[in-house]
Amino acid sequence: MGAGHDHGHAHSHVPSTGTAAAAYRGRLRAALGITLTIMVVEIIGGLVADSLALIADAAHMATDAVGLVMALLAIHFAARPPSTHRTFGFARAEILAALANCVLLLGVGGYVLVEAVERFLRPAETHGGLMVVFGAIGLVANSVSLLLLMRGQKESLNVRGAFLEVAADALGSVAVIISAAVILATGWQAADPIASLLIGLMIVPRTLRLLRETLDVLLEAAPKDVDMTEVRAHILALDGVEDVHDLHAWTITSGMPVLSAHVVVSTDVLNAIGHEKMLHELQGCLGDHFDVEHCTFQLEPGGHAEHEARLCH
Repeated sequence: MGAGHDHGHAHSHVPSTGTAAAAYRGRLRAALGITLTIMVVEIIGGLVADSLALIADAAHMATDAVGLVMALLAIHFAARPPSTHRTFGFARAEILAALANCVLLLGVGGYVLVEAVERFLRPAETHGGLMVVFGAIGLVANSVSLLLLMRGQKESLNVRGAFLEVAADALGSVAVIISAAVILATGWQAADPIASLLIGLMIVPRTLRLLRETLDVLLEAAPKDVDMTEVRAHILALDGVEDVHDLHAWTITSGMPVLSAHVVVSTDVLNAIGHEKMLHELQGCLGDHFDVEHCTFQLEPGGHAEHEARLCH
């Protein structure tokens, strides 16, 4: 005997498409426009000033642009309706986009680190004044993009990937400005590759954290804000519930956690209140304490679990 019910506690900013990122499509587009503009500016500045730090930041901007395009494409595909073949539609597209972003970020971080080491071995003359100008332009533009994506990064891994890229760019711009100031004040050219190393080291750890969260979704780990021990305890605390097994919670995409469970209920209680009432109580129990998009419960009489085990063998 099974039944599935939404308990009505979806994230308040999740649109009807079911993905948290869709509400921030316009802001992602604006961030993409800013990123492309600053990328071109920094490439020109890096070539004119002969600054590896500016070139490194421009390369990171290029991956940001690709990442933002992928994020927008993921939102587009995720909005497509479910079908009999894909019952959740393309909701996972944004998680795949976040994973691709991680690969790009790690590649760029590694490139910047290698280039910085080579610049130490073969120093170049860098123009600090031009670095300050172009670094300041990048910092202002990245700050605007951060403000645009600040809210969405709390709700969507897809948007968070874009936010982290822009954040790394903003920190990279700060590193460029500081290294330029050092070069202007002291003439110490090693400040440029040191700034590049800092940019690389800022990119990699944040990317690894995002990668871990993305892989947790793909491996269907329990949502990080759902304590499965507490979920089990809440279900068992309901009158008439004797046991719960096959309890699973996972995330389809950002803003769409789901849960399923087989709940063993006393026959006397089930006969007294009925299946619908029992399902409403389970639904209300989890809805009051946990933010799960979709719950599916299978109500079972005592001894049914052993019957399932025999069927599996």
